[in-house]
Amino acid sequence: MTDTDALHDVRERTGNPVHASVDDVIALVFERAQNPREDHQDAHFDEAMATVVDRYGEDTVRTVIHRVLVEHYPFRTATVDLDMRNIDGVRIGTTAGWFLEELNAKLDN
Repeated sequence: MTDTDALHDVRERTGNPVHASVDDVIALVFERAQNPREDHQDAHFDEAMATVVDRYGEDTVRTVIHRVLVEHYPFRTATVDLDMRNIDGVRIGTTAGWFLEELNAKLDN
């Protein structure tokens, strides 16, 4: 993510109650990491999150998601001081962004 990218439409940033909260996104990430979807076009996101949650733990993944969605950290920078690989910050940030979009689309309906 660059400085010119749009901010995420997450409730903590926008104050808009129709946007999903960061806690909603985190809950979905952990739920899908524990129960990956089968035969779904985006199942690779679930598998990636299962791997990073297993490798780093829920607290670390939660911190990265909050930094990316709420504090607008670039994906790789969100891993600073967390003893994790930068590429995993990219995986977490990408997945969190997709899941946020999915949750917001459901809330719009």
